[in-house]
Amino acid sequence: MKLCGQKFWAFISGDDNLYTDIIEPLGHQAKKKNELFVQEYAKVVNRFTAEFIGTFCDADGNMLWEEIVKFNSAETTP
Repeated sequence: MKLCGQKFWAFISGDDNLYTDIIEPLGHQAKKKNELFVQEYAKVVNRFTAEFIGTFCDADGNMLWEEIVKFNSAETTP
């Protein structure tokens, strides 16, 4: 037997209206949260990109490979 969507939720719950009463609104809430996540994620990517450019690129946008290697490979003090 293969059940999807409303038929699945009715089968497992015994409630023909479960899908429209609970499950469908949850999907809309998840979409709203996902949109917020995407916006916040973009902000973080932008901040990290700006920090990388400010630290590891010259004024022309060229990567300063020696600085990257030093940062990534240098001995750190405790």
